[in-house]
Amino acid sequence: MDSAPDPSPDPEGAERVEQLTLLTERLTGLVAMEAQAFEARRPQDAIVHVEETGRLANIYRHESARVRANPALISGASLIQRARLIRATEAFDAVLARQSRAVAAAQFITEGLVRAIADEVAAQRQQTATYGPGALSAPTAAATAITLNKRA
Repeated sequence: MDSAPDPSPDPEGAERVEQLTLLTERLTGLVAMEAQAFEARRPQDAIVHVEETGRLANIYRHESARVRANPALISGASLIQRARLIRATEAFDAVLARQSRAVAAAQFITEGLVRAIADEVAAQRQQTATYGPGALSAPTAAATAITLNKRA
């Protein structure tokens, strides 16, 4: 009984895993920098790499979907290469969770500031000067929400 020879390693699969690992590591670094900026309460610093992060995230999404749909694309990679990709992906997931927490905290603080400003504006509008006994204050306009939209 002859056993079939082991298939030769697929250099394309090994190269794909290597490129996907490098992409994941670069994306992890960029997202970590963004998370640090939010944690330091300096969201303006997160904008520096937003274009590159978006571009790499789209490539990552596309390539990871291709590999999920067809795992044979990376079957030619060595076990060591695939393990490195798995570790890079786990690190990326951890950084994404960290960034999510940092962004949520920044959003909570920002919403609190906007609410405090709106409450103060409403309180200022309700204070009218009245004179004499029995003077009535004039009705004031209802407080309205403040909306800031960068796209407007």
